[in-house]
Amino acid sequence: MKKIGVGFVGAGWMGRALLEKVHARDDTEIRRLCGRNAERGQALLQELGLPGEGFTGRYEDLVEDPDIDAIFICSPNGYHGAQSIAALEAGKHVFCEKPCATKYAEARQQIALATAHPELVTLVDYILHFDSMEQRLRRMVAEDTFGTISQIQVNYRHPINIAGDKKWKLDGELMGDAIGMGIIHALSVMVKVMEPQARPVRVYATSQAARVRPFEQPAIWSIQVSFDNDASGFCFGNIDTANGYDAYHSLSGTRGGYLFDSLLDRPQKIRLWSESLAGGQWIYPLDAERCSAQGAEAWPDETTTPDSGDVIEHQTGEVIAHFFDCIESGTQSPLSFVNSANIADIGWAALASAQSGQAVELPFSAGELLG
Repeated sequence: MKKIGVGFVGAGWMGRALLEKVHARDDTEIRRLCGRNAERGQALLQELGLPGEGFTGRYEDLVEDPDIDAIFICSPNGYHGAQSIAALEAGKHVFCEKPCATKYAEARQQIALATAHPELVTLVDYILHFDSMEQRLRRMVAEDTFGTISQIQVNYRHPINIAGDKKWKLDGELMGDAIGMGIIHALSVMVKVMEPQARPVRVYATSQAARVRPFEQPAIWSIQVSFDNDASGFCFGNIDTANGYDAYHSLSGTRGGYLFDSLLDRPQKIRLWSESLAGGQWIYPLDAERCSAQGAEAWPDETTTPDSGDVIEHQTGEVIAHFFDCIESGTQSPLSFVNSANIADIGWAALASAQSGQAVELPFSAGELLG
């Protein structure tokens, strides 16, 4: 069977992790690596046993190469839109790190191209979608474990690394907004958890400038999302400073509730109750001893959580396998440009809401509000 030819742009922390995972597969072949640092890029290729001449400083070399079937975009955020558009126009499948674009017009063009070419598989790397806790939580909501959800909160407070060559993240043009830099992860989780029951219809947001480090874009966000079943979602985001990785989840439904506190020690991180589980008692599914005493089923020891720090070892492998499975089966991912547009729309609407001081309706279509 012909191997899938892959081109990579970006060889930083995440780019390297993804490249190594793709290289380890039997059904793929790394054809080109594009980046700004030739010495580092060539060294990485040689480290993997690949010819150093596979490195290029020209993104066009990836787009124009007929032997490249899919392009992985792990460059600074400000390049994602234009690079993914060029890849789609050249007939390539596209794996894009979040955010898919930092300009609204580019995001609309991505969707138009992806819609016009359904044979091309696209994916935005909302990697928390593949965390095992998140997968289980989505299943529980779909199975009505908590009843009808009325309130949900998902936070993202985590200081973005700006050390060394990552200092570009302070630059407003290269980074884009703080929502796309990291807070979008929390919004992606919220949308996917609520998806079996409701869709987002309105956003109200406020923002604040960074208080600790010199980000050019507002780094502190408070976002309220209204759903069409009258449920409310809240997201508190801060990429400037955090006391640990705060990915706090809170969910309240008519027949149950769920809490995930990333700042607690592991056995206590997750607490839930449901009328259908353990007689409606609060249980700690990561604590096997306590669950046993309550007659409840504990979750497997290998259950990951969105703050577990093992993204490189586990979730990158899952998201890559998912992307290539979609290519081989000819199906689109739930995280494709088209299928995840409602997640990006919340980000665009939050930006517009913070600027105008007014709630913004979804789906977002008022690009002029962003200037």
